Amino acid sequence: MNRSRGTKATAGAFLLAAAVTVVPMGSAMAQDFDWRAHEGETITFLANQHPWTEGASELIEQFTADTGINVDVQAFSEDLYFDKMEQTVRATDGEADVYFLPMDSTAFTQWSAGAVASLSQYLDDPSATSADYALDDIPGGFLGGVMYPPGADDAEVYGIPIAFEAYTLFWNQDHVDNYLDGQVPETMDDLIAAAAAVNEAAATDGIAGAVMRGIRSDTIMDTLTGVVFNAIGDSDSTPPYNVWFDGDWGSPRLDDPAVCKGLSDYAGLLAAGPANKFAIDWPDAGALFQQGRAAFFVDASLFGPGFEDPDQSLVAGKTGYGVLPPQEAGANSQTGHWSWGLGIPANAQNPDAGWYFIQYMTNPANTAAIGQFTGGAPRLSAYDDAGYVDSLVPAYADTVNEAMSDSRTTVVLREGWKDGALAVVDTMLAIANGEEPATACAAGNEALAAAVS
Repeated sequence: MNRSRGTKATAGAFLLAAAVTVVPMGSAMAQDFDWRAHEGETITFLANQHPWTEGASELIEQFTADTGINVDVQAFSEDLYFDKMEQTVRATDGEADVYFLPMDSTAFTQWSAGAVASLSQYLDDPSATSADYALDDIPGGFLGGVMYPPGADDAEVYGIPIAFEAYTLFWNQDHVDNYLDGQVPETMDDLIAAAAAVNEAAATDGIAGAVMRGIRSDTIMDTLTGVVFNAIGDSDSTPPYNVWFDGDWGSPRLDDPAVCKGLSDYAGLLAAGPANKFAIDWPDAGALFQQGRAAFFVDASLFGPGFEDPDQSLVAGKTGYGVLPPQEAGANSQTGHWSWGLGIPANAQNPDAGWYFIQYMTNPANTAAIGQFTGGAPRLSAYDDAGYVDSLVPAYADTVNEAMSDSRTTVVLREGWKDGALAVVDTMLAIANGEEPATACAAGNEALAAAVS
């Protein structure tokens, strides 16, 4: 769950259900691939302390047994990781061979500086990549944020996703039963109306209609972008511009009616929040929902497993899950995603052995196994894996599977994008504070143009 452009909060205990034992999957490896081509080498893995790292630790010993490659894991808490990562990938002498890669503007900035290595050189080489790796099992949208040059026909892959969040709807079934006769809204407009109705009816009970990230910060941009995707349908949102520009940095799109509708949708849910709604970021929003103090919550799917932990949550067994309600009943839902990935620094000392580690840890079987620790396995096949699916609440697994199938990256690939992001956020906040949407979006369009000029 995102903290800012460039820093992402770990899923942590807040997001996890009970730990799941991972079964080593070495027996599932392709037998005709030379997994021991780098036997005797040692790689350094620079890692964020994250549930994925916990799950992978169960497999590293097996990886060494299967490949003969030793792994030196250097894991840092997230508040230290980002500084260490930047120092490492930009150092004169290579200090890591594989690292946790934020698949957003961080990766783009590192690519622009020549600090991250292309993985296409391995993916396109059958002697370097096992035939059963199945890259097409990873939804194409998941690679969109790490294919450079952005939008080019010959763009190459610079990272492999390991854990993702898609922006989905959570609801408290008790509150839906008590205040909405058990009916979950089927469209976004109905959801906003329902949240407003609950907010009014339940105010004396300390229950909000909805809780959303409402702070003036670029930390809300990924969730906000997912809601806007749901309003624009199949309209273009490809990198580097995403949905905010019409094919050129000089053509901002906040005054596009569909984009403005998405901003208004988010603002409508935010307006149905508690009194301190404009001071809420993701930790506060998640905690309020987990405490049973909101009927609806739109945010990262990775919150789900934590909501089902009875030792932490007051909504365990009472949480409903669904994709974002579409604009019209029965229409397709759209959303966005953000993900962590694995990459290879351009200055790596043992990049080829590093690639063996990446492909081993992100193959179909191990993606499903490690996904039991994260609740966000980024391969379609994971949702046919009994071990992975059985570790999750069925409705949650179904929702994430549906959301990920055609979700799009929320990233904007432009250095210095924070000022542009704040122009978008300010537009949404103006609507949430009662300004007429078309007026706010027109003013926001001018502010966005100025921010990127």
